[in-house]
Amino acid sequence: MLNQQQRLRRIVWMGSSFDDLRQFPEDVRRDAGFQLYRLQSGLEAADWKAMPQLGRGVEEIRLRHFSGAYRVIYLARFAEAIYVLHCFNKKTRRTAEHENRLSEAVCRLYSRNTGVINES
Repeated sequence: MLNQQQRLRRIVWMGSSFDDLRQFPEDVRRDAGFQLYRLQSGLEAADWKAMPQLGRGVEEIRLRHFSGAYRVIYLARFAEAIYVLHCFNKKTRRTAEHENRLSEAVCRLYSRNTGVINES
């Protein structure tokens, strides 16, 4: 995975994303952690989907469990870090509108503070 010269990118937890992830079942948390490690190492998550409606470069990790589906929304297009924007338990087939709005709000907040999320 990593050669001796590479270093893991840091993870920046936006808003309540870390606390939200901690509410996931233990095996889902473990899988989410491994998928985030893959991203830190420069690899893709095993099951991910682009979320262009939330912003350029925003993606989600899709996690499955017998208790339901879980999502980790993140931004990994910057070299310095992976920004975890939102973590939630998906209760319907489509992502709930309020989950998308919350993710968009975090993206806007990040953009306002750094000016880079929506760059072309």
